[in-house]
Amino acid sequence: MDLWLAVQALILGIVEGLTEFLPISSTGHQIIVADLIGFGGDRFKAFNIIIQLGAILAVMWEYRAKITSVVVGLPSQPRDRRFTFNLMIAVLPAVLFGVAFADFIHEYLFSPITVAVALVLGGIVMLWAERRVHAITAESVDDMTWLTALKIGLAQCLALVPGTSRSASTIIGGLLFGLSRKAATEFSFFLAMPTMIGAAIYSGYQYRDLFQPADVPVFAIGFVASFIFAMIAVRALLKFIAHHSYAVFAWYRIAFGLLILATWQFSLIDWASAQG
Repeated sequence: MDLWLAVQALILGIVEGLTEFLPISSTGHQIIVADLIGFGGDRFKAFNIIIQLGAILAVMWEYRAKITSVVVGLPSQPRDRRFTFNLMIAVLPAVLFGVAFADFIHEYLFSPITVAVALVLGGIVMLWAERRVHAITAESVDDMTWLTALKIGLAQCLALVPGTSRSASTIIGGLLFGLSRKAATEFSFFLAMPTMIGAAIYSGYQYRDLFQPADVPVFAIGFVASFIFAMIAVRALLKFIAHHSYAVFAWYRIAFGLLILATWQFSLIDWASAQG
C-alpha cells in the first residue's frame, strides 16, 4: 500500500471521528480536507461510508448500556417503548427528504463554497439560539414527547446541506424545543445511530460497485482512526457542555467558513472547482 495513501486515510479518519458528533459539520470538513490532500473521486465516496460507520460504532459502544437497557425493556417498560418510538418519529423526516433529494444534493451542493456559507450561517444561528432564554421542558431524553422528537427530526433535515451539520441541527433544535443541553446532546447521539446506519446502507448499496478488495487496508486505517477519535470527541463533548455553552463551536464555524470564502475570493485556493 502506498504510504501517502495510508496517511490520507489516517487524516480523513481522524477528521471524521473528531467532527462527526461536534456541531461543526463532519461532511463539510471531509469535503474540504479531502480536496486539500487530493483524496477524491469514487474512492472518496466509498471511503466516506466506511469511516462514518467507524464513528457511529464508537458512539454505540459508548452508550451500549443504554441501548441494552432499552432493548431488554421494550416488552415491559413504557419508558423504553416511548424512547424507541420517539427515535423512530425523529428519524423519519431525514429518511424521506434524504431519499428524495440525495442525488440533487450530491450533484450540486457538495462543494467547499457551499460548505463555507453553511458553516457561517449555521454559526450565526447557533449564537442566536444560545443567547435565547432556555425554557427547559425535558431534562433527559426519557422526558421527551413525540412532538418534540418530530420537531428535532425536521430540524435534522437541514443537515442534508453540506456544512450545516447533523449534530448542530439536532442539538440546536433540541435546545429550541425545550431540551436541556445534556438531553439535546445525547438525543443527537442516539438519533445519529439509526440515521447514519440507514444512510450508510443506502449509500453502500448505491455505490456498491466502488468497493474494491484492494482498498480494504486503506478503509481499515480510516475506520479504526474514526472509531478511536469519535469516542474521544463524544466523551470530551459531554464533559465540555456540562460547564460551557456551544458558543465556541459557533465562532469556530464562522471563522472557518470565512477563511474558506476569503481564500476563494482572493484566489489563494481554487475552491470553486472542487467537488466532493
